[in-house]
Amino acid sequence: MKEAGMSEGADAAEVAHCGLYCGDCFGHKGRVADLARDLRKELRDSKFKRFADFMATTGFGAVYKDYDACYEVLGAMVKFRCRRGCRGDGGPPRCKIRDCCRKKGLQGCWECGDFEGCGKLDFLGGVHGDARLKNLRILSRKGPEAFITGKRHW
Repeated sequence: MKEAGMSEGADAAEVAHCGLYCGDCFGHKGRVADLARDLRKELRDSKFKRFADFMATTGFGAVYKDYDACYEVLGAMVKFRCRRGCRGDGGPPRCKIRDCCRKKGLQGCWECGDFEGCGKLDFLGGVHGDARLKNLRILSRKGPEAFITGKRHW
């Protein structure tokens, strides 16, 4: 889906409403999911669980007691994919940021004068720190085209 004012091309479509760049996301790239899938397959094929269960009974391999939890986390990593990006309705299904921008008719938060103090962006801070604010400032000053070719924060 092409947003008004955005140029054609995959790069412009990957500028998320919040100021992050979907092309930088491990969920969008899929490499972590692929590696987790491959590791789970190798663990199953080699019957590693037997080894982990045995090692958990030894004094020097006690950490293997958490093998099942580790395997479950790998399964969650396999599922963490986002092929469509935020502008293609990927990412969180009920993204308040995307909904707000669409309601206001904005390409992204950088076009809103209130983004510096907007609470809708706060949940991103836990993973991304202040990257979204740094990116939104760049987008606000220079626009999406310069942002795509310049330094982005993740």
